[in-house]
Amino acid sequence: MKITFYGHNTLLIEVEDINVLVDPFITGNPLTKDKIDITTIKADYILLTHAHQDHVLDAEAMARQNEATIISNYEIAMYYQAKGIEVHPMNHGGSWNFDFGKIKYVNAIHTSSFADGTYGGQPGGFIIEGEHKTIYIAGDTALTMDMKLIPMSHTLDLAILPIGDNFTMGVDDAILASEFVECDKVLGVHYDTFGYIEIDHEEAKRKFFDKNKDLMFLEIGASIDL
Repeated sequence: MKITFYGHNTLLIEVEDINVLVDPFITGNPLTKDKIDITTIKADYILLTHAHQDHVLDAEAMARQNEATIISNYEIAMYYQAKGIEVHPMNHGGSWNFDFGKIKYVNAIHTSSFADGTYGGQPGGFIIEGEHKTIYIAGDTALTMDMKLIPMSHTLDLAILPIGDNFTMGVDDAILASEFVECDKVLGVHYDTFGYIEIDHEEAKRKFFDKNKDLMFLEIGASIDL
């Protein structure tokens, strides 16, 4: 399993020969819009954690250019189905076996609406199992006790957690989240994109290190292999 970071909460997960794109927000991201050409990114599936513009801005264009299937909660799925896009609706607690692996849609605490005011259902996160690896994508969320349910049924190889604070968990709560999900290997997302979520990288890494945890930051376009 290969994971590439395209800024904010945008990730490309490659499982064998299948590409799964998460929360595509590139053309409107000041840190990526001049660096990444979305027409060069191939996606078979697009996962959307919630409907906010900084998570779905490029979803429609990228779904059309790739003939990709959008996977999200029921309301978001129906929003894109009405536009003629292939979708797979899910809801909290539900799992489905796709050709790249298994996805479970789990709780998140946040808000969710499209830029045009359309209700975007309840936000969520994803647990993805593929190539004998299991990752947790928290999406935009506060720290929640529901995270303690995850290790009861999954052993995580990586937790992908928001750390920018203000709109989501900050660094301190992300450390607690990693304890709740029992995963000491964390990829930080949702930071630095705009002023409200700019963070001190060295301080964040030190705080994780002091708790015997590994916080990773990826440069835009960089990848890790699990």
